[in-house]
Amino acid sequence: MSYQIAIDGPAGAGKSTIAKEIAKRLGFIYVDTGAMYRAMALYLLRKEIPMDDSGKISDASQAADITIAYKDGLQQVLLDGENVTGLLRTEEVGNMASVSSANPDVRKKLVELQQELAGRENVVMDGRDIGTCVLPAADVKIYLTASVGCRAKRRFDELTAKGEACDLAVIEADIAKRDHQDMTREHSPLRQAEDAVLLDSSELTIQEVVEKILALVKR
Repeated sequence: MSYQIAIDGPAGAGKSTIAKEIAKRLGFIYVDTGAMYRAMALYLLRKEIPMDDSGKISDASQAADITIAYKDGLQQVLLDGENVTGLLRTEEVGNMASVSSANPDVRKKLVELQQELAGRENVVMDGRDIGTCVLPAADVKIYLTASVGCRAKRRFDELTAKGEACDLAVIEADIAKRDHQDMTREHSPLRQAEDAVLLDSSELTIQEVVEKILALVKR
């Protein structure tokens, strides 16, 4: 039997950083669900599916095969067997992903692929609806959050370190808007699963959060 750890929470809570470290410490596969949605977006772009045609997006998405593998310790996102990891961070892919990820048929297809992966491998998966929809029977469920101000400051520091000009107030407004969208969307809204452990990382270091989750796994 595979072992499943589900980490949900709002944008900027540190889910992917924490999930990657947990997976590394346990020797599990970290499943980057966001990268899988981006791979689907790339697939749709290659098929020249119009962004505003939800019917064609629904139909085309059903034929895509997307999975995660590890090679030399690095995550590889495979689209129909091709390693597309280096093609997923373009603005064009991001724009298509933000539209296609809201399509219920795309979500259903990717949930099936994620469940298949979690059925055969020990996984750490993070996202918005992992504990509620994707892995409802996960062995450990975490709802990782932090205050809007804290999440905005982290993002601001991250962008500033890269030399990008940004405005803290704008970032904070964007995060609050995204929270509202994620929590009120019709399909798979962001919410804490009833059996998930709430972890507020506002005052915690990454290492402290990791240790708390590992203690839950050991328990």
